[in-house]
Amino acid sequence: MAEPGRRTARAAFRDWRGRRPFWGGLLLALGGAEILLTEKASLKVVMHIGMQGLAGYLLPALMLLLGLLVLFNPAQRLFYSIVGVLVSLGSWLTSNLGGFFIGLLLGVVGSCLAFGWLPDQEARVSRRQRRRERAGA
Repeated sequence: MAEPGRRTARAAFRDWRGRRPFWGGLLLALGGAEILLTEKASLKVVMHIGMQGLAGYLLPALMLLLGLLVLFNPAQRLFYSIVGVLVSLGSWLTSNLGGFFIGLLLGVVGSCLAFGWLPDQEARVSRRQRRRERAGA
């Protein structure tokens, strides 16, 4: 067991996650990764096709980057989430209908979650903590 004054890695991760739009950034990054993984064309074909083929790789890579930026720089989350939703919707045209709708939906939902996140909210009290408080009272 951990000492009372020492925090576990899980508690430290929970605190880090609570200070940023974690689920929004994660979903946006997963949407970009999913679209990148569903791309079937090789790089030679993309270069031969031109800009339309290149956009099929650029937009999901940008989604992945924006998701990571939302996670690691939450102060700029509004800008990143607006660009993220626009890029996600643009993947409809450039990347296999947005990664067969899955990546598109992950990107849009993640961007909306990041946009709606409020940094100055009080942390929720877990069920376990509420039970302890009720048992102690």
